[in-house]
Amino acid sequence: MNPSPVIGVLALQGDVREHLIALAAADAVARPVRRPEELAEVDGLVIPGGESTTISKLAVLFGLMEPLRERIAAGMPVYGTCAGLIMLADKILDPRSGQETFGGIDMIVRRNAFGRQNESFEAGVTVQGIEDGPVEGVFIRAPWVESVGAQVEVLAEHGGHIVAVRQENVLATSFHPELTGDHRIHGLFVDMVRAAS
Repeated sequence: MNPSPVIGVLALQGDVREHLIALAAADAVARPVRRPEELAEVDGLVIPGGESTTISKLAVLFGLMEPLRERIAAGMPVYGTCAGLIMLADKILDPRSGQETFGGIDMIVRRNAFGRQNESFEAGVTVQGIEDGPVEGVFIRAPWVESVGAQVEVLAEHGGHIVAVRQENVLATSFHPELTGDHRIHGLFVDMVRAAS
């Protein structure tokens, strides 16, 4: 039996606690990550939802932007939800001024594509690689993926738009599985981290 991998949750902004709970339920050792030395101690990382421009600014402020880019480029498994998906995109269609991303997935994303806060919704999403039926996707000011490069696997679509993707060790969803009590996507990510370490 593989020991439980240590997975960080980028704790600059967003629903950090819910991801820590979901990862623990999926048999990982979960820790908040705010500093480069904490990043150095984890086998994988979750980038939670929140505000992508704020996460971008805080990552620079906390000295995490470059170390994170380096770890992602070196193959560390990363999973981003909602704003986390935006942060993992190589290109944003409509970036705010000064907004940077960590990159890692050859995709172009559109921010707030599904509408504003009051247009948030839940929907069943069939995700490739997830057994036992659709996952409940919570879409809150969610982005979608406009287009992907040849190396990117599309795992799910909703309403004709790409909402879950994977490129090698990097996984991203437009929606928030951590808010539902269904930990199957976190389980998939924990398996990815195990396989990589």
